[in-house]
Amino acid sequence: QVQLVESGGGLVQPGGSLRLSCTASDSSFGTLNMAWYRQAPGQQREWLATITPTGAYTNYADSVKDRFTASRDNDKNIDYLQMSSLKAEDTADYYCKQTTSWGQGTQVTVSS
Repeated sequence: QVQLVESGGGLVQPGGSLRLSCTASDSSFGTLNMAWYRQAPGQQREWLATITPTGAYTNYADSVKDRFTASRDNDKNIDYLQMSSLKAEDTADYYCKQTTSWGQGTQVTVSS
């Protein structure tokens, strides 16, 4: 089972940007869809985006469409989530997922 490790979270001001990374342990990473989720305190985990194996197609939740962009580098086994125009309501733990494997999450806090 592939292991996933997220990184890149932190504190950012409203309107700012962050890029999250998800590094996979297995080269099978490049053959499967990758998804991003987030979970805010006291709320259910929310799907954000999915990217196909080649990166040719992406799909986004309405809450992040036009602000977040998923991409991937299959040579490096890394998936990215570029987040811009961040809002306070984007504050959450962010997770990547591939098939049944989840990363441990990275915390994003949007606050002035």
